[in-house]
Amino acid sequence: MAITYSVEPDLATAAFVDVLERSTLARRRPTDDAERARRMVENADIVVCARDRAHLVGVARAITDFSYCCYLSDLAVDVAYRGRGIGTELMRRTHAAAGDETTMVLLSAPDAMSYYAHAGLEPIDNGWKIDRRK
Repeated sequence: MAITYSVEPDLATAAFVDVLERSTLARRRPTDDAERARRMVENADIVVCARDRAHLVGVARAITDFSYCCYLSDLAVDVAYRGRGIGTELMRRTHAAAGDETTMVLLSAPDAMSYYAHAGLEPIDNGWKIDRRK
């Protein structure tokens, strides 16, 4: 099996939602709201996909200014494909697409905290948030 990677700004919403569900990330995303899921993909600056042949097995979705900051808002890998370096490669390619001048930041799901350290990311503790109202 050879995984291929590509930047896919026009990723279909249904494919995006499907991989979120197969990754378990759908538990923390509004996948039951098709219009909102469509906007999530459409308004992303970078969408990097991992495929096993034509089958979508992973996606990274990011917002960036391409000059200082890149926020990795979604990293989803089908649970059947985990442990093969796909998530790490999706992050590497997302950061490369954003540019060498950017710092990539993300918020981790509680059960993924150890993964990001293993993947070589540096923890930060100086963040704040205003939660979504809807």
